[in-house]
Amino acid sequence: MTVESTAARKPRRSSKRVSAAKKPQSAEPQLVQLLSPEGERVEHPDYDIQLSAEELRGLYRDMVLTRRFDAEATALQRQGELGLWASLLGQEAAQIGSGRALRDDDYVFPTYREHGVAWCRGVDPTNLLGMFRGVNHGGWDPSVNNFHLYTIVIGSQTLHATGYAMGVAKDGADSAVIAYFGDGASSQGDVAEAFTFSAVYNAPVVFFCQNNQWAISEPTERQTRVPLYQRAQGYGFPGVRVDGNDVLACLAVTRWALERARRGEGPTLVEAFTYRMGAHTTSDDPTKYRHDDERAAWEAKDPILRLRTHLEREGHADDAFFAALEEESDTLAKRVREAVRAMPDPDPLAIFDNVYADGHALVDEERAQFAAYQASFDGEGN
Repeated sequence: MTVESTAARKPRRSSKRVSAAKKPQSAEPQLVQLLSPEGERVEHPDYDIQLSAEELRGLYRDMVLTRRFDAEATALQRQGELGLWASLLGQEAAQIGSGRALRDDDYVFPTYREHGVAWCRGVDPTNLLGMFRGVNHGGWDPSVNNFHLYTIVIGSQTLHATGYAMGVAKDGADSAVIAYFGDGASSQGDVAEAFTFSAVYNAPVVFFCQNNQWAISEPTERQTRVPLYQRAQGYGFPGVRVDGNDVLACLAVTRWALERARRGEGPTLVEAFTYRMGAHTTSDDPTKYRHDDERAAWEAKDPILRLRTHLEREGHADDAFFAALEEESDTLAKRVREAVRAMPDPDPLAIFDNVYADGHALVDEERAQFAAYQASFDGEGN
């Protein structure tokens, strides 16, 4: 399986950066960009970053392996091994760039699609799949990696992050908090409340909105009349729109926002302008509400292809690197498949455990009814 979009091999040429003053980053919308869709480095006066060839290869590796894991999870769901999967296809740069900007002592509040951020935090990919297989409520300890469990309720994690950040500030800790959410979640009241509380209490939190253009089948223009990042102005803190398919820009902007939070300067809203290449989840059919030409236009901005083109052009990676990475991705996919299929099924009656701390008569009655129903099936499940 090919782990990234195939790029035409381009001859190496000398390193070249294009001045933002001479070459507009984007006609519409305006956003922070450090790596153009053609793989050229772009200068930005406020958000620039200097990375070694090794660091660039590391970002590329992160994105490739995250995409391969994501593709494997999608395939497992189609094969009946998972009940559901929310793909991040197309959003790798937003997640890896922001994820690599974090320090170990920072704390992350994700939604249910932050597989790339989980990778950056050292969460084993196989642990992400237990919930989607229905065998656990989240297969990792949040305190180990400072990465909270996935949140299904839309937007609620922004309030959790704000409260946690307020606690961090009261403790005097030199760390920051980041909350991930989507463009659809930006319409939730929880997000508005989180913005209010974080601004008033000067909480050290970064709100990272992955604007992937679609809240299931609702386009962004039905979520807001202004660019999402501009909403921050009404709450009294800065907002920045970044090219969400540019891993370097996402890294630089998120690092700036986190450092600002650590200095006690309060919250920041980062809008990563990106695109959801696949379906909202595996239960969704995006062909019913968007056109193929829209996806084709965004495929030309593919975040992995963009960085690969840059690596090849600058001579930062050779065929041996890409071949080794392909082999590594195959190994990861195999490990994920084997781990999922080896997961034991939970006790069906366990769903009634811990509903109440001291038990409840109605829950006991429902447990007995369900146990009787289960016992009505024979050993073959008929």
